[in-house]
Amino acid sequence: MSDKEKDLQAEEDDVVVVMTDEDGNEFYYQEEMIIPVGDDKYALLVGLHDEDGEGHEHGCGCGCEDDEDVLIAKIVTNEDGEEEYVEPTDEEFEAVQKAYDALVEDSEQE
Repeated sequence: MSDKEKDLQAEEDDVVVVMTDEDGNEFYYQEEMIIPVGDDKYALLVGLHDEDGEGHEHGCGCGCEDDEDVLIAKIVTNEDGEEEYVEPTDEEFEAVQKAYDALVEDSEQE
C-alpha cells in the first residue's frame, strides 16, 4: 500500500481502492457500498480527490467535468486469496444496476 493510499485510508477510515489505467495512471476510489448479486459481490466506488486536486484531474479530456467519478467493480478473489476489483461484463453491470435500483427503492419506502 502506497503512502498516499495509507493517508487517504486514514483520512477517510474507509476502504480505499486504487485502480490503474492502461497507461499506468493510478486513480483512488472509496468503497461506498457493497451490492450483492447472486453469489457475487460488487462495489460502488466513488472517486477520491485530495486537497491538491491530485487524483483524477479535470481537463483530462475524459468528459468527467460534469459527471461524478463513480465506478462499479466486481470483487473477486485472486490466486493469493486476496480480494481484487475488476471491471464487470455488460451483463453483470446490468444486473448490478437492477439490484442497486431495488436497494434504493426499498430504502425510500422505509
